[in-house]
Amino acid sequence: MNQQPLLGFFFAFIAACMWGSLPIALQQVLKVMDAQTIVWFRFAVAAVGLFFILKITKTLPNLATLHFQHWLLILLGIIGLSANFFLYNVALQYIPPTTSQVFSPFTSFGMILTGVWLFKEHFAFHQKIGLLLLILGLIFFFNERFSDFLHFSLYLKGIIICISASLVWVAYGICQKLMSKRLAAQQVLLPIYIGCSIVFLPVSTISQVTNLNIIQIACLIYCCLNTLIAYGAYAEALNHWDVAKVSAIVTQIPILTLIFSEISQWLAPEHFMHEDLNWISYMGALLVVSGALFSAIGHRILEKITNRQQ
Repeated sequence: MNQQPLLGFFFAFIAACMWGSLPIALQQVLKVMDAQTIVWFRFAVAAVGLFFILKITKTLPNLATLHFQHWLLILLGIIGLSANFFLYNVALQYIPPTTSQVFSPFTSFGMILTGVWLFKEHFAFHQKIGLLLLILGLIFFFNERFSDFLHFSLYLKGIIICISASLVWVAYGICQKLMSKRLAAQQVLLPIYIGCSIVFLPVSTISQVTNLNIIQIACLIYCCLNTLIAYGAYAEALNHWDVAKVSAIVTQIPILTLIFSEISQWLAPEHFMHEDLNWISYMGALLVVSGALFSAIGHRILEKITNRQQ
């Protein structure tokens, strides 16, 4: 692979920014539209957009060559990604954007533990440290919310749904991992996007779009394009840069969400939610990001330390 670090960083940062800002835009649309309708719009636009991109680049997948087991994997991907999108939208009705993104590392750790269980992969020392930092960070982040947990409030309900959304994404991750030997990442996504849009079409109320104001329409368009651009940028980043380095950028999503939340609340406080966090919560968010970062590149840090000691 021809390494182009600058391009790799650019695409990875674009993907991280898109995912980091997504919940802020979603919350505006959720004020008027239900979760399943928003998800249908996102998948439908992504399916159409990706089809034309693959058509123009002459890389459309030849789905006729796929065997039964491949279609089962694609079905698994459809179930995982559709459930992830839907549950995440529902969770945002109960919790602020920054809180929702604090759980984003659960997807990577879910994949790590699945790899250990299904593929007999090694659960490395640096990944164990990363997981401990993640757990400690979450305890710090929710230091003012323990009473909500004890009383099973709507806030806790949102957290449980958000964690479920992160973990169910692993089904899509397994599909993408196993299908990578057969199709490129974007080629796998095309039938999954189409399948997900078909799943949500019967339960969507498309006419709800007429109730949106100008800001909400802009947010819906952004959410639809977000799916296509973020996953595309992430795939391009992997084409130009090391997986570990791309992962290191993507782990910064919670911090980016925090920054975007503060900016949007400052620009339009009447529209965007403000999350009141104390310094311990901010430290917890940094620990969560550090845990995810260490699980991605910790092995390199440990190798450098070991080499210096020798």
